[in-house]
Amino acid sequence: MSHRSLRRLALRAFAAAALLAATPALAQTPPAPPPAATVKVTLTTSEGPIVLELQKDKAPITTANFLRYVDQKRYDGVTFYRASKTPNAPEFGLIQGGAQNDPARVLKPIAHEPTTKTGLSHTDGAISMGRFDPGSATSDFFIVVGDMTYMDANPALPGDNLGFAVFGKVVDGMDTVRKILAAPTSPTKGEGVMKGEILAKPVKIITARRAG
Repeated sequence: MSHRSLRRLALRAFAAAALLAATPALAQTPPAPPPAATVKVTLTTSEGPIVLELQKDKAPITTANFLRYVDQKRYDGVTFYRASKTPNAPEFGLIQGGAQNDPARVLKPIAHEPTTKTGLSHTDGAISMGRFDPGSATSDFFIVVGDMTYMDANPALPGDNLGFAVFGKVVDGMDTVRKILAAPTSPTKGEGVMKGEILAKPVKIITARRAG
């Protein structure tokens, strides 16, 4: 065998050995973790903390909007101003908070994400966006106490049947939510469906921050 052939075989053997040496290291490299499907946010209120788990994988538009308000500290200093109690069952209902169209805080409206698209629902502890027409939601949100699935989208209904946009749930602090719901409301404040549902003493959201 010629000197050139021997050299070629040696190079092939060296390459094969290098590949075998590298293979175990490659096999031991852990795969990149998948992106988190949820984001936690803590609302520190004058009545106690409320920890939210936002479903950014299922409701990306609504979650991103809420996080913009959080990250830009636009929720700091706003209030929970509404407690809507279910007739004859006041332990159920919803509390509503947000910037209340304050031009210094409110960002542009976002596209509506109905529950028929996200697969989420207005079950106990769900957080959802307040709105007028679909696509008009900005800063104001509400948290439900008890199952309020009639607020989900329902294509079988006539007219505006797109419901409200759920984008997460309370994972800690429902005692605070229930305390706010039970607080006294003014019999004269509020207009339309909100008349009689405005808290006599609004509950301040001191800070809103991503948790962990």
